Amino acid sequence: MLPYITLAAFELIIGVIILSGIIMVLFARKSSIRIVEVGPRDGLQNEPTNIPTNIKIELIDKLSETGLKTIETTSFVSPKWVPQMADNRNVFTNITKRKGVSYPVLVPNLKGLEAAMEVGVTEVAVFLSASEGFSKKNINCTVDESIAKTKTVISKALENNLKVRGYISCVVGCPYDGAVRPTAVSKVADALLEFGCYEISLGDTIGVGTKNTIDAMLLHVLRLVSSDKLAIHCHDTYGQALTNICTALDLGLTVVDSSVAGLGGCPYAKGATGNVATEDLVYMLHGMGAETGVDLKTLIQAGKFISDFLQRPSASKVNNAMYSRL
Repeated sequence: MLPYITLAAFELIIGVIILSGIIMVLFARKSSIRIVEVGPRDGLQNEPTNIPTNIKIELIDKLSETGLKTIETTSFVSPKWVPQMADNRNVFTNITKRKGVSYPVLVPNLKGLEAAMEVGVTEVAVFLSASEGFSKKNINCTVDESIAKTKTVISKALENNLKVRGYISCVVGCPYDGAVRPTAVSKVADALLEFGCYEISLGDTIGVGTKNTIDAMLLHVLRLVSSDKLAIHCHDTYGQALTNICTALDLGLTVVDSSVAGLGGCPYAKGATGNVATEDLVYMLHGMGAETGVDLKTLIQAGKFISDFLQRPSASKVNNAMYSRL
């Protein structure tokens, strides 16, 4: 005969089962996190002094030895607008490309795409802004106009069997327009997905996001785009990047952009500091029990290499704390 169970006890058991299921799902989602290293491109593009091509190549080669599977190498933009990336062809053609590692490049338009294809690029990234002010300042057109132009770039890339990743800038705040509505982000994300991007990176370009604003933005975007198609890209201007990344992980995202040594900034977003440091991200993820495939010690050495060249301390707290003990 089965023991008698009160209604309250039954409800408690059911609650425990549901909570356990939720925890198991979240753990499963967090157990393997792919890191997209953007330091060589998004990290270095705003450096005021010219960085020699051989230094960029050596940095990318060092990053290739860490276990990272995606390393954004350069951008095929006009040297008039981003002079730091003027050596894009030499950088891409001379890095040591390791098997199993993807080396995407950023392309702003058809001219950039064609130049990238000439050197054998297999993956490109395109970018749009969720805010009108940033779009006009950055690429001199409205959001709707930029969507139309980007569709042409993506179509040609796909016709040539290239993978395409999409970036959306200013997903919670803009240096010109202020707060950005989640509906504006969803509009751009939906377009990029429809055009054929395999993944969409949501960027807090000026680092103003908090747990609540990132949560609200993501919940809205997730109504249209599944979590396996999204990545989070956080700048650490106000020290909120790791918290905001955890918010994204809790909502099922498993791809995070970061920059070795916390390099970065944005030439069109005054006051924006670097991306979240890859070393700090890896330390946190490993502490959570997540798998990244990245060797932290090797990563720290790569971060120290570029910081020494730039003659300034690394922006990574983990690098500063651990390097002397390696």
